[in-house]
Amino acid sequence: MTDKPPTKIRVRGLRKAFGAKRVLEGLDLDVGAGESLVVIGGSGTGKSVLIKCILGLLKADGGSIQVDGEEVIGIDTDQREEINRKFGMLFQGSALFDSLPVWENVAFGLLAGKGLHRKLAREKAIEKLAQVGLDSDVATLSPSELSGGMQKRVALARAIATEPDIILFDEPTTGLDPIMADVINNLIIKITRDMGATALTITHDMASARKIAHRIAMLYEGKIIWVGPVSEITRSGDERVDQFIHGRAEGPIRMAVRA
Repeated sequence: MTDKPPTKIRVRGLRKAFGAKRVLEGLDLDVGAGESLVVIGGSGTGKSVLIKCILGLLKADGGSIQVDGEEVIGIDTDQREEINRKFGMLFQGSALFDSLPVWENVAFGLLAGKGLHRKLAREKAIEKLAQVGLDSDVATLSPSELSGGMQKRVALARAIATEPDIILFDEPTTGLDPIMADVINNLIIKITRDMGATALTITHDMASARKIAHRIAMLYEGKIIWVGPVSEITRSGDERVDQFIHGRAEGPIRMAVRA
Protein backbone atom coordinates (compact mmCIF):
# COMPACT_ATOMS: atom_id res chain seq x y z
CA MET A 1 0.00 0.00 0.00
CA THR A 2 1.45 3.38 -1.04
CA ASP A 3 1.40 6.42 1.19
CA LYS A 4 -1.03 9.19 0.32
CA PRO A 5 0.84 12.12 -1.32
CA PRO A 6 1.14 15.32 0.73
CA THR A 7 -1.59 17.89 0.21
CA LYS A 8 -0.56 20.64 -2.20
CA ILE A 9 -3.76 22.69 -1.96
CA ARG A 10 -6.11 22.46 1.03
CA VAL A 11 -9.42 24.33 1.00
CA ARG A 12 -11.73 24.38 4.01
CA GLY A 13 -15.05 26.17 4.52
CA LEU A 14 -14.47 28.52 1.56
CA ARG A 15 -17.19 31.12 1.17
CA LYS A 16 -17.70 33.76 -1.50
CA ALA A 17 -20.74 35.85 -2.34
CA PHE A 18 -21.47 38.67 -4.74
CA GLY A 19 -24.10 40.78 -3.02
CA ALA A 20 -27.04 38.53 -2.25
CA LYS A 21 -25.79 35.78 -4.56
CA ARG A 22 -23.87 33.18 -2.56
CA VAL A 23 -21.56 31.28 -4.90
CA LEU A 24 -19.32 29.23 -2.61
CA GLU A 25 -20.83 28.08 0.67
CA GLY A 26 -18.38 26.19 2.83
CA LEU A 27 -16.43 24.42 0.10
CA ASP A 28 -13.86 21.79 1.13
CA LEU A 29 -11.29 20.37 -1.29
CA ASP A 30 -7.85 18.72 -1.19
CA VAL A 31 -5.42 18.43 -4.11
CA GLY A 32 -2.51 16.08 -3.54
CA ALA A 33 1.05 16.75 -4.73
CA GLY A 34 1.51 15.42 -8.25
CA GLU A 35 -2.21 14.74 -8.59
CA SER A 36 -4.49 15.77 -11.44
CA LEU A 37 -7.82 16.77 -9.90
CA VAL A 38 -10.70 17.88 -12.08
CA VAL A 39 -13.63 19.89 -10.71
CA ILE A 40 -16.79 19.47 -12.75
CA GLY A 41 -20.07 21.33 -12.53
CA GLY A 42 -22.55 23.31 -14.60
CA SER A 43 -22.10 26.86 -15.81
CA GLY A 44 -22.39 29.40 -13.01
CA THR A 45 -21.74 26.92 -10.21
CA GLY A 46 -18.60 28.72 -9.03
CA LYS A 47 -15.77 26.74 -10.63
CA SER A 48 -13.96 29.85 -11.91
CA VAL A 49 -14.61 31.63 -8.61
CA LEU A 50 -12.85 28.77 -6.81
CA ILE A 51 -9.73 29.13 -8.97
CA LYS A 52 -9.73 32.92 -8.64
CA CYS A 53 -9.92 32.63 -4.85
CA ILE A 54 -6.99 30.19 -4.84
CA LEU A 55 -4.94 32.63 -6.94
CA GLY A 56 -5.99 35.63 -4.85
CA LEU A 57 -7.73 37.32 -7.80
CA LEU A 58 -10.88 37.33 -5.69
CA LYS A 59 -10.99 37.92 -1.95
CA ALA A 60 -12.72 35.09 -0.13
CA ASP A 61 -15.40 36.00 2.39
CA GLY A 62 -14.34 33.25 4.76
CA GLY A 63 -12.68 29.90 5.17
CA SER A 64 -9.13 28.73 4.58
CA ILE A 65 -6.91 28.10 1.57
CA GLN A 66 -3.48 26.59 2.17
CA VAL A 67 -0.79 26.08 -0.47
CA ASP A 68 2.02 23.78 0.67
CA GLY A 69 0.71 24.22 4.20
CA GLU A 70 0.82 28.02 4.09
CA GLU A 71 -2.38 29.99 4.63
CA VAL A 72 -2.95 32.36 1.71
CA ILE A 73 -6.18 34.10 2.70
CA GLY A 74 -5.34 37.47 4.21
CA ILE A 75 -1.63 37.51 3.28
CA ASP A 76 0.00 40.72 2.04
CA THR A 77 0.84 41.54 -1.57
CA ASP A 78 4.49 40.48 -1.41
CA GLN A 79 3.57 37.12 0.14
CA ARG A 80 0.85 36.67 -2.48
CA GLU A 81 3.30 37.28 -5.31
CA GLU A 82 5.69 34.74 -3.84
CA ILE A 83 2.95 32.11 -3.55
CA ASN A 84 1.71 32.79 -7.08
CA ARG A 85 5.17 31.99 -8.48
CA LYS A 86 4.26 28.38 -7.78
CA PHE A 87 1.34 28.59 -10.22
CA GLY A 88 0.94 28.39 -13.97
CA MET A 89 -2.45 29.14 -15.53
CA LEU A 90 -4.13 28.12 -18.75
CA PHE A 91 -6.99 30.56 -19.19
CA GLN A 92 -10.29 29.81 -20.86
CA GLY A 93 -10.16 31.24 -24.40
CA SER A 94 -6.32 31.23 -24.16
CA ALA A 95 -6.20 34.99 -23.28
CA LEU A 96 -3.16 35.74 -25.44
CA PHE A 97 -1.93 39.29 -25.95
CA ASP A 98 -2.69 40.29 -29.55
CA SER A 99 -0.04 43.04 -29.48
CA LEU A 100 2.80 40.60 -28.71
CA PRO A 101 4.33 37.90 -30.92
CA VAL A 102 3.88 34.31 -29.85
CA TRP A 103 7.27 33.98 -28.17
CA GLU A 104 6.68 37.05 -25.99
CA ASN A 105 3.29 35.66 -24.99
CA VAL A 106 4.95 32.43 -23.90
CA ALA A 107 7.80 34.25 -22.14
CA PHE A 108 5.60 36.90 -20.51
CA GLY A 109 6.06 35.52 -16.98
CA LEU A 110 9.80 35.15 -17.52
CA LEU A 111 10.18 38.73 -18.73
CA ALA A 112 7.74 40.48 -16.39
CA GLY A 113 8.00 38.25 -13.33
CA LYS A 114 11.60 37.02 -13.35
CA GLY A 115 13.31 39.75 -15.37
CA LEU A 116 15.01 37.24 -17.66
CA HIS A 117 17.11 38.66 -20.50
CA ARG A 118 15.09 38.79 -23.73
CA LYS A 119 17.44 36.49 -25.64
CA LEU A 120 17.28 33.83 -22.95
CA ALA A 121 13.52 34.30 -22.59
CA ARG A 122 13.06 33.78 -26.33
CA GLU A 123 15.12 30.58 -26.23
CA LYS A 124 13.03 29.34 -23.32
CA ALA A 125 9.83 30.19 -25.15
CA ILE A 126 10.89 28.23 -28.23
CA GLU A 127 11.79 25.28 -25.98
CA LYS A 128 8.31 25.36 -24.42
CA LEU A 129 6.64 25.70 -27.82
CA ALA A 130 8.45 22.53 -28.87
CA GLN A 131 7.05 20.77 -25.80
CA VAL A 132 3.51 21.49 -27.01
CA GLY A 133 4.32 20.42 -30.56
CA LEU A 134 4.87 23.78 -32.24
CA ASP A 135 7.85 24.66 -34.48
CA SER A 136 10.11 27.64 -33.85
CA ASP A 137 8.62 29.33 -36.95
CA VAL A 138 5.50 30.00 -34.90
CA ALA A 139 7.45 32.15 -32.42
CA THR A 140 7.37 35.32 -34.55
CA LEU A 141 3.72 35.06 -35.57
CA SER A 142 0.96 37.03 -33.90
CA PRO A 143 -1.84 35.17 -32.08
CA SER A 144 -4.34 36.31 -34.73
CA GLU A 145 -2.44 34.26 -37.33
CA LEU A 146 -3.00 31.03 -35.39
CA SER A 147 -5.89 28.59 -35.38
CA GLY A 148 -7.84 28.06 -32.17
CA GLY A 149 -5.98 24.84 -31.45
CA MET A 150 -2.60 26.49 -31.99
CA GLN A 151 -3.58 29.37 -29.72
CA LYS A 152 -4.48 26.86 -27.02
CA ARG A 153 -1.06 25.22 -27.39
CA VAL A 154 0.66 28.59 -27.10
CA ALA A 155 -1.36 29.31 -23.96
CA LEU A 156 -0.28 25.95 -22.57
CA ALA A 157 3.36 26.75 -23.37
CA ARG A 158 2.95 30.04 -21.48
CA ALA A 159 1.42 28.22 -18.50
CA ILE A 160 4.49 25.98 -18.16
CA ALA A 161 7.18 28.51 -19.14
CA THR A 162 8.14 29.31 -15.54
CA GLU A 163 8.13 25.58 -14.67
CA PRO A 164 5.48 25.94 -11.96
CA ASP A 165 4.72 23.42 -9.22
CA ILE A 166 0.96 23.79 -9.78
CA ILE A 167 -0.90 24.31 -13.05
CA LEU A 168 -4.50 25.52 -13.16
CA PHE A 169 -6.56 24.73 -16.25
CA ASP A 170 -9.73 26.76 -16.86
CA GLU A 171 -11.97 24.89 -19.35
CA PRO A 172 -8.94 23.79 -21.44
CA THR A 173 -10.97 22.22 -24.28
CA THR A 174 -13.69 24.86 -24.69
CA GLY A 175 -14.19 25.89 -28.31
CA LEU A 176 -12.10 23.06 -29.75
CA ASP A 177 -13.25 20.30 -32.06
CA PRO A 178 -13.16 16.77 -30.56
CA ILE A 179 -9.85 15.83 -32.21
CA MET A 180 -8.01 18.98 -31.12
CA ALA A 181 -9.56 18.68 -27.67
CA ASP A 182 -8.05 15.20 -27.39
CA VAL A 183 -4.67 16.56 -28.54
CA ILE A 184 -4.80 19.16 -25.74
CA ASN A 185 -5.84 16.49 -23.22
CA ASN A 186 -2.86 14.35 -24.23
CA LEU A 187 -0.52 17.34 -23.91
CA ILE A 188 -1.87 18.13 -20.44
CA ILE A 189 -1.25 14.53 -19.33
CA LYS A 190 2.26 14.39 -20.79
CA ILE A 191 3.42 17.79 -19.60
CA THR A 192 2.13 17.50 -16.04
CA ARG A 193 3.64 14.02 -15.78
CA ASP A 194 7.00 15.09 -17.20
CA MET A 195 7.13 18.13 -14.92
CA GLY A 196 5.84 16.31 -11.86
CA ALA A 197 3.36 19.16 -11.48
CA THR A 198 0.10 19.23 -9.56
CA ALA A 199 -2.88 19.99 -11.81
CA LEU A 200 -6.25 21.48 -10.89
CA THR A 201 -8.69 21.68 -13.79
CA ILE A 202 -12.22 23.05 -13.98
CA THR A 203 -14.42 21.87 -16.82
CA HIS A 204 -17.85 20.67 -17.86
CA ASP A 205 -16.32 18.47 -20.59
CA MET A 206 -16.70 14.94 -19.25
CA ALA A 207 -14.55 13.37 -21.97
CA SER A 208 -11.69 15.64 -20.92
CA ALA A 209 -12.33 15.08 -17.21
CA ARG A 210 -12.26 11.30 -17.57
CA LYS A 211 -9.05 11.39 -19.57
CA ILE A 212 -6.86 13.79 -17.59
CA ALA A 213 -8.02 13.27 -13.99
CA HIS A 214 -6.81 11.01 -11.25
CA ARG A 215 -9.80 12.13 -9.21
CA ILE A 216 -12.95 14.08 -10.05
CA ALA A 217 -14.87 16.39 -7.70
CA MET A 218 -18.31 17.80 -8.45
CA LEU A 219 -19.28 21.31 -7.40
CA TYR A 220 -22.97 22.03 -6.90
CA GLU A 221 -24.72 24.83 -5.01
CA GLY A 222 -21.47 26.11 -3.57
CA LYS A 223 -20.10 22.84 -2.19
CA ILE A 224 -18.27 19.75 -3.31
CA ILE A 225 -20.98 17.07 -3.30
CA TRP A 226 -18.83 14.15 -4.46
CA VAL A 227 -15.15 13.40 -4.93
CA GLY A 228 -13.45 10.19 -5.93
CA PRO A 229 -11.37 8.31 -8.50
CA VAL A 230 -12.40 8.55 -12.15
CA SER A 231 -13.24 4.85 -12.17
CA GLU A 232 -15.88 5.33 -9.48
CA ILE A 233 -17.83 8.29 -10.84
CA THR A 234 -20.41 6.12 -12.62
CA ARG A 235 -21.08 4.48 -9.23
CA SER A 236 -21.22 7.70 -7.20
CA GLY A 237 -24.65 6.93 -5.73
CA ASP A 238 -25.57 10.62 -6.12
CA GLU A 239 -28.41 11.41 -8.52
CA ARG A 240 -27.02 14.89 -9.22
CA VAL A 241 -23.62 13.52 -10.23
CA ASP A 242 -25.28 10.84 -12.35
CA GLN A 243 -27.47 13.40 -14.13
CA PHE A 244 -24.54 15.69 -14.87
CA ILE A 245 -22.10 13.09 -16.20
CA HIS A 246 -24.74 11.64 -18.50
CA GLY A 247 -26.01 15.07 -19.63
CA ARG A 248 -29.66 14.47 -18.84
CA ALA A 249 -32.12 17.37 -18.78
CA GLU A 250 -34.39 15.56 -16.33
CA GLY A 251 -33.24 15.07 -12.78
CA PRO A 252 -32.65 16.85 -9.46
CA ILE A 253 -30.52 19.57 -11.11
CA ARG A 254 -32.86 22.16 -12.57
CA MET A 255 -31.37 24.65 -15.02
CA ALA A 256 -32.77 28.17 -14.98
CA VAL A 257 -34.49 28.64 -18.33
CA ARG A 258 -36.27 31.85 -19.23
CA ALA A 259 -39.52 31.32 -21.11
